[in-house]
Amino acid sequence: MALYEWSASAVCQTGVLRVTQVHLLEHKLRSKEERILELETENAILHIRLAECLGKLRREPDEEVKALTLRQHQRDAQKITQSALAKLLSGVQVVKQELSELFAVYLSFATELEEKSKQLLEKVEQASSVPKGRREDSVQNLEAHVSALECSLEEERERCRAERQRRKALHNTLVELRGNIRVHCRVRPVLPFDHVESSTFGSGLATSEEVVTAFSDDTVMVNCLKTASPVHNKMFEFERVHGPEDPQDAVFEEVKPLITSLLDGYNVCIMAYGQTGSGKTHTMLGSGPQEENFKTQKETQQGIIPKAAAELFRLISEKPAESHTVEVSVMEVYNNEVFDLLARDEPGSAAGQHRDVITTSSGTIQVTSLTHLPVCNASEVMQIISSVLKRRAHCPTLIHPDSSRSHLIVTLTISSKSPNALALARRLQRAKKDMQRKEWWSPRCRRANPTAQHSSDELFASSSSSTCPSPSLSPCPSPRPSISQATFKTKLQLVDLAGSECVGMSGVSGPALWEVSCINRSLSALADVLGALAEHRPHVPYRNSKLTHLLQDAIGGDSKLLLMLCVSPTQRFITESLQSLGLGTRVRQVQKEPRRKSNTLRVK
Repeated sequence: MALYEWSASAVCQTGVLRVTQVHLLEHKLRSKEERILELETENAILHIRLAECLGKLRREPDEEVKALTLRQHQRDAQKITQSALAKLLSGVQVVKQELSELFAVYLSFATELEEKSKQLLEKVEQASSVPKGRREDSVQNLEAHVSALECSLEEERERCRAERQRRKALHNTLVELRGNIRVHCRVRPVLPFDHVESSTFGSGLATSEEVVTAFSDDTVMVNCLKTASPVHNKMFEFERVHGPEDPQDAVFEEVKPLITSLLDGYNVCIMAYGQTGSGKTHTMLGSGPQEENFKTQKETQQGIIPKAAAELFRLISEKPAESHTVEVSVMEVYNNEVFDLLARDEPGSAAGQHRDVITTSSGTIQVTSLTHLPVCNASEVMQIISSVLKRRAHCPTLIHPDSSRSHLIVTLTISSKSPNALALARRLQRAKKDMQRKEWWSPRCRRANPTAQHSSDELFASSSSSTCPSPSLSPCPSPRPSISQATFKTKLQLVDLAGSECVGMSGVSGPALWEVSCINRSLSALADVLGALAEHRPHVPYRNSKLTHLLQDAIGGDSKLLLMLCVSPTQRFITESLQSLGLGTRVRQVQKEPRRKSNTLRVK
């Protein structure tokens, strides 16, 4: 009985254990099933992500193919444009060579005419002692010879004038093909003030890291770096891009063709735009602009203004003497007011005399009572500019120790005369003086006044009061009243704009805050004007700022305008650099009206 009870108890315990094990196994089975469901869910999610990645991989090659095709089309267009420019350049060189040869022929004919005129005077003096009949025959032969020489000279002059006009047309077509408003960009090197602590800006990025580079000779690349984000590159294309290694000579070489247009009768404006400390003044004036004498500055360090003045006077030296005169004026736009920096002798002109900008009845812009000083060479121009630069508004900031607080405008006004008219008038006047000195008289003039006496003084008096039928047939070399010596004027405007800046970065305070506000507002007005021109708006807000009102003829008129963008290369100034590059892109879209010559003079 006891054994039976023990066996029953053992069986009960075994049953309990088995039930417990069954429960444990069922619990594990449910856990495994839940785990299987989780894994199946994760597997489904992974399948979805894999499908998305495969879709992106299929789309990216198509986008890359489209991008490559677009780049190939752009390269083909650039090659076509470059070939056209090369052909035009070769044509210009050929025309220049032909023009120089024709000019040499023209000078030889002019010299020959002067020599023949002297020989004619000598022969007429000799003929005065010859009998009357023989003397008249000799005079008639000489008159016919002089007429033939004059006709030949006139033909060569017409050929020379035609070739000169052809060269001008080719040169200006070449400049026009390069863009309505040419936009160049210059990326300066990294400077000491670019190195600051990155914690100051809280970005975690090195502020001295170069993010703006000259990718090619016509493209700027900007690396837009962001924390925990991949690098995104932006490309900006302009007519010419200069890197930090390009010297001042290379920058001016692209500007030089515009100087030639000045003497062809076109107005030219060259403007430097960019943030403070981006190298605008260095590009326009060169290093050390505050020196007393620009002669101490190395030629390779000179900026666009001294090099443009030197090139202008070099071109003038190749023209006939006294055919061109040059005047210089210097203005600054400070706190939205225009000041004449050359009016230093007037009372209260310690910082320049205030001037008003008006629009004339003909629609041109004029500055009232502006001081113009005549100059004869580039050295005088730079001495005048150097003497007034110290009067330009400057203020040290955290970015630049000598930051310009005003917009500087240097204007060279060229008054051109007809070289043919001047040369002919000088020769005729010189011949008349020789005639008066030798007391020479003309038999034709004596016959026109038969009552005259035979003394030399009376004969000369009667010849001056008589009327000759035709100056070309008369041996009297008196000046022709129909010769015109009218002048026409062209302007070269060289503008060094004040730099845009962020108040928090520059650290200015007090009265300087108003200066920064005026600078930024005038530059914003300039951007608004260029934007209105690019979008062909019916109203262009030139008068929102004295700067845009003063430069209205250059921005929206028929001047040839070159905008030189100066940008900083580092991450610290990337916001201002992107703003400058964006403005340059908009400026390239401006379609200006066809450029006209300034009161072109024709000599008949």
